[in-house]
Amino acid sequence: MTRILGTLLVIFATLAALPARAFDTKATAAWVYDMTTHTVLMDKNGNQPLPPASMSKLMTINMLFEALRDGRVQMDTAFPVSARAVEMTARGGSTMYLQQGDRPTVEELLHGMIVNSGNDACIVVAEGLAGTEEAFAAQMTTRAQALGMTESHFANSSGWPDPEHRMSMKDLGILSRRLIEEFPEFYPIFAQTEYNYKGRAPANANNRNPLLKLGIGADGLKTGHTSEAGYGLVGSVKQGERRIIFAITGLASDKDRAEEAERISSWAFRQFALKTVAKEGQRIAEAAVFMGAADKVGLVPAQDLRLLIPALVQDGLKAEVVYTGPVKAPVAKGTQLAELVITLPDLPEHRVALVAETDVPRGGFVTRLMTAARHLQASYLGGGAPAS
Repeated sequence: MTRILGTLLVIFATLAALPARAFDTKATAAWVYDMTTHTVLMDKNGNQPLPPASMSKLMTINMLFEALRDGRVQMDTAFPVSARAVEMTARGGSTMYLQQGDRPTVEELLHGMIVNSGNDACIVVAEGLAGTEEAFAAQMTTRAQALGMTESHFANSSGWPDPEHRMSMKDLGILSRRLIEEFPEFYPIFAQTEYNYKGRAPANANNRNPLLKLGIGADGLKTGHTSEAGYGLVGSVKQGERRIIFAITGLASDKDRAEEAERISSWAFRQFALKTVAKEGQRIAEAAVFMGAADKVGLVPAQDLRLLIPALVQDGLKAEVVYTGPVKAPVAKGTQLAELVITLPDLPEHRVALVAETDVPRGGFVTRLMTAARHLQASYLGGGAPAS
């Protein structure tokens, strides 16, 4: 394994003196992610399974989005409303005010779940897709595991308190990213602030996401609250080229939730800058070539290298190229030969593939003969047999 350090410093000199101060959130658990650069900006108990309250409705919504995409339902597909769904309104909590005899469409139910956070709407969807809420919750759990949400287990479709109903903040972030990237045709519903099914909802039954009306680029996703979970929020904010998503929980009040969500958003955009630190095709380093028409080949990124840099970090940046060498000829242009490993204070290690800048054909007879002679001489002087 070969490591190259010195030749990289000139490339990153413009980033060159204090480490950024970590954000001290009031949330008991938090996970903040920059979607543009795939960088985790904060992880506070992010993998801990916790009661997610209504934030887990995002999984029910995902299941319905998938059914729409697969053609199993259409936007105008109507579902019946069971007595169990109506009872949810009587038990308290969020509702879209469904009544028995209603036949809401998938489109209406999506608005009821996303904007009104309707527990009744979730049960209607669960029963409409899986027959029973219990069967649907089992399907949610299985699907979550398949999507890499390893700390998620669902006991119901709505987030109603249950000791078996758990999600981590990281899992909520993974799910949010999926909803944004995989379902762009449906995602704009999350930015809607008002929905009133058949004129039944009072004024305070609209979207509780406190960020939507602040003009900061927020366009989703979901709030949650129970006495066990405290106040939580899964949010998404887009400013310029960047989009962040975050999940927080355990706040003491809706006021604390609103203030903390805005603070996290401001911190994520103001304390990190998106920088292009190397251009596509720019030579970062060189790798030695064995038995080639040239002794070395340039190592370049296959595309522009863009990183999220903490605003106050300069001397804390470290970079090195790692590859196994020398590289045996022939070498084809564009072949990955190495990795550029970049570390920054308080951020995960960032690895970027480096590829061959040019073709390096196998050397001719004289080149191979001279290389073999040098190799033999080096082995002899070293007191060992030539390596094969």
